[in-house]
Amino acid sequence: MPADSSPALYPQVLLRNVRIVSVGGVPASDVPVDVRMRGGRIVGLAPSLAADASDQDVHDGEGRWAIPGLWDHHVHLAQWADTLARVDMTGTRSADEVLTRLRAHLDELPGSDRDSVVIGFGHRSATWPRQPTVAELDAVSGQHLVVLVSGDGHNGWLNSAALTMLGAPATEGALAENDWFPVWGRLADLPGSREARDTAYRLAVSRAAAMGIVGVGDMEFGAGFRDWPPRFAGGIRDLKVRVATYPDGLDAVLAAGLRSGDILGDSGGLVRMGPLKIISDGSLNTRTAYCDEPYAGGSGLAYPCGLANYPASELTELAARATKAGLRLAIHAIGDAAVAQALDVFEATGATGTIEHAQLMRRADITRMAQLGVGASVQPAHLLDDRDVTAQCWPDRTDRCFPLRSMVDAGVAVLLGSDAPVSVLDPWLAMAAAVHRSADEREPWNDAEALTVEQALAASTDRQPTLGVGSRADVVLLDADPLVPPHPVGSVHLAGSVNPAGSAADSAPSAAAAQRLRAMPVGATYVGGRRTHRA
Repeated sequence: MPADSSPALYPQVLLRNVRIVSVGGVPASDVPVDVRMRGGRIVGLAPSLAADASDQDVHDGEGRWAIPGLWDHHVHLAQWADTLARVDMTGTRSADEVLTRLRAHLDELPGSDRDSVVIGFGHRSATWPRQPTVAELDAVSGQHLVVLVSGDGHNGWLNSAALTMLGAPATEGALAENDWFPVWGRLADLPGSREARDTAYRLAVSRAAAMGIVGVGDMEFGAGFRDWPPRFAGGIRDLKVRVATYPDGLDAVLAAGLRSGDILGDSGGLVRMGPLKIISDGSLNTRTAYCDEPYAGGSGLAYPCGLANYPASELTELAARATKAGLRLAIHAIGDAAVAQALDVFEATGATGTIEHAQLMRRADITRMAQLGVGASVQPAHLLDDRDVTAQCWPDRTDRCFPLRSMVDAGVAVLLGSDAPVSVLDPWLAMAAAVHRSADEREPWNDAEALTVEQALAASTDRQPTLGVGSRADVVLLDADPLVPPHPVGSVHLAGSVNPAGSAADSAPSAAAAQRLRAMPVGATYVGGRRTHRA
């Protein structure tokens, strides 16, 4: 048994009668098999395995289809948990609509909550006819502290009371980028926030397990490497977690002697140190993503081409320090100039890791990314939200946005995620968006960049191929084969095969394939052999 395993975290389980789905081009068995999991690994896989005294549990898979556990490689888990109890501002088209929705929420609060903290989430102001002001938020918020977090997380609209409480810089409008991020990180210090967060975490983790998620890259702000061990000890342990740090926490991580991959606390290897996360530019919706060419209609913008959050020299210095200490990098880069700058840093320092988002890219940088061995941690559901604002802000470069297929074809290691709460934590939505690239009746957006279902699935399993002996005991059982049109559990069908009707649909953008993915029924989820969800 591996040194980082324990019977409680990595039980010995015999899983009977499952069909193995081919993932990553590795062939699968064409008959139902039994799977034995011990010490966090699959140690046996055959058409029939005899139960023995060491098997703690024997589970019947009932003919379901088995895939490696799904990962969301980019989550802000605390913020995602928090949004489950926040005022929903998604879909608002103006500051006035937000204020109307806020006023209605305040009117419904009971008398005992009249002075409470109100946090909203989801507005996107890039296309609004005018930008919001603190004064108009003050006019409707009364005694409340009000914080409205944008849907992409790159700005916050606060009233005066909240600005004062959180020690934010004076502003007439919304806070953005480096003025906003430290304030965002202090929301956990508001009255009542810590008490509510534990409950919210448990709910968020439970929902993730129900969708087949076994692990996340937690890109949350703060000292996650310190916060996660007690959280795990408190019972939040149904996910594997890789915990990022940010530049303001780098000294503390280096002082602790932590390297990417190191086990944190007594988690038995379920919680590990992740990368150094650097936010090198802004976002499209705030028109701060750093681009080679100006934004359309951006003559009045303070930064017509967006904004680099770090000079190249400072970014290189950060990367070099982290790399020397054994930390991988996760560099947020959305605009094409930011992606190019990030690749320069990887090349100059010999760093390993990923570019987070890679939303707009020069074609030559796709090839360079593959040559450097830099991965792409991407969030396909963002393209559903950003389609219209891209047409408004980047109408001359839409063909280079979300170049998923080009990256896969070039040999870039593409990893799917959500950036929750910017998009919902749902791997099946991410896969569907990558495959179909449309959320409505319109034709797929730039369908040459769509992935096949096979490619999208392979990008969602943390680079784990078809289950076999030696695989991680992170397993998801599905009531349908994700690679082909649905078949009922128990019907005669060879896992991994593609029928004529399904092959054409799965090799091109397909609304039908996307619908199948969005409705994919998860029967059970196992993390290290321990069942974390059962339908």
